[in-house]
Amino acid sequence: MILGNDESPSLKRTMSMHTVFTRLFAWFLVSCVATLSCTHQPGTHHGAHMSGEKVGVVESLPNDHLTLDLSPSAEQTHRAVMREHLEAIQEIVGALAQGDFSKAEDITRTQLGFAKHREAMRRQQPEAFPPAYHDLAMAHHEAAEELAHSIPSQDLKEILLKLDRTLETCVACHRAFKL
Repeated sequence: MILGNDESPSLKRTMSMHTVFTRLFAWFLVSCVATLSCTHQPGTHHGAHMSGEKVGVVESLPNDHLTLDLSPSAEQTHRAVMREHLEAIQEIVGALAQGDFSKAEDITRTQLGFAKHREAMRRQQPEAFPPAYHDLAMAHHEAAEELAHSIPSQDLKEILLKLDRTLETCVACHRAFKL
């Protein structure tokens, strides 16, 4: 649809929000497709998630990734969890683009927050992952909880800042580890 002068400002704003969220999701998708694992970023401040500091995303070469040594079944389960995270981000962006803040909050809490962490720990073998992985995983789930908390405000600037922080934790994991 091409926006003309006769279309309402509300429709133009909705179309603009949809474009922003679509571009944001495309950026996230490109950044995550290469690696379907999540863990510690070398050089990241240990415990940054607990102090509220931003997770440090240090530029690294692809061969700087640490390899998670998982059994084939554990690797398959881990990949499934990572895909679920990616699908949740897509659903959240879609809900926000449609102005369905309640749906976006629910998906964020249940599919990215601590509820998802507890589910993943039941499905996976937490002892197979290094402590640094758990630090970044906790930072991710904490950032998602902060995102969920911001969504009812319907303040897109604040929501996008929290979504960006959540995505930073994803990128930090994917830069640090590989399967």
